[in-house]
Amino acid sequence: MSWNSQDFFSSSPYNQQYTGSISYDFQQQQQQQQQNYSLSQPYTQYSNDNFIPSPYNFNSQVNNNQFYYPNHYIPPTATSNQNDDEPPLLEELGINFDHIFKKTKSVLNPFAIPDLSIRDDIDLAGPLIFCLIFAFSLLLFGKIHFGYVYGIVTLGTFGMYGLLNLMASSDKSCSGLFVISVLGYCLLPMVILSFLSFLFKFNSFINIILTIIFILWCSISASKLFTISLAMIGQQLLVAYPCVLFYGVFALLTMF
Repeated sequence: MSWNSQDFFSSSPYNQQYTGSISYDFQQQQQQQQQNYSLSQPYTQYSNDNFIPSPYNFNSQVNNNQFYYPNHYIPPTATSNQNDDEPPLLEELGINFDHIFKKTKSVLNPFAIPDLSIRDDIDLAGPLIFCLIFAFSLLLFGKIHFGYVYGIVTLGTFGMYGLLNLMASSDKSCSGLFVISVLGYCLLPMVILSFLSFLFKFNSFINIILTIIFILWCSISASKLFTISLAMIGQQLLVAYPCVLFYGVFALLTMF
């Protein structure tokens, strides 16, 4: 066996001996790493055959949904439909100007049939306003009768409440708020009488005639609302009699 110096610097014998096993293992490991990386990081191919991971894709023509948009992570706010479901403040307080106008119109015309929407209405804003106006109208005569006005309304409400529950049917029982609402609204003609007595100085005879007319006006309006709302057919005259007594007390406060 001869030794050659060229064989010392030549790698061919070693390559021939170890190329098979080493190169095969190295290629197998490299292919496995590429497969694992391709599964974890999807690639996107560009027109120039370059591959980069899709999360780092900056080509807007290929993938436009990979950029961060702050609006995507903002929680949805309350829609305007939720605010529309809330009733207005005046409606929550029980103040309905449409019902006040309709009921006032029904009182001013005692022979008209009231609207269906106000037959069972228990609005207290109108009675409170009319009682205050009536008490202030008495101040024009130098009469401070605020306590008398509210005291008479309270006593009259209890009396009418008991009487109507005895006369009405069992399926049409009325409430105290309903009685206050009707008696308070029908006080409007007395307010008109009070201002007329201050503006025009009538003699005693005309005052008596006007007082009787306005008492009947108030009583007919109140008895009409009571009988229609409580289905008291043919009992309007019976209901009108206590109403005459009730509004007669207010007429006495106005005229004397």
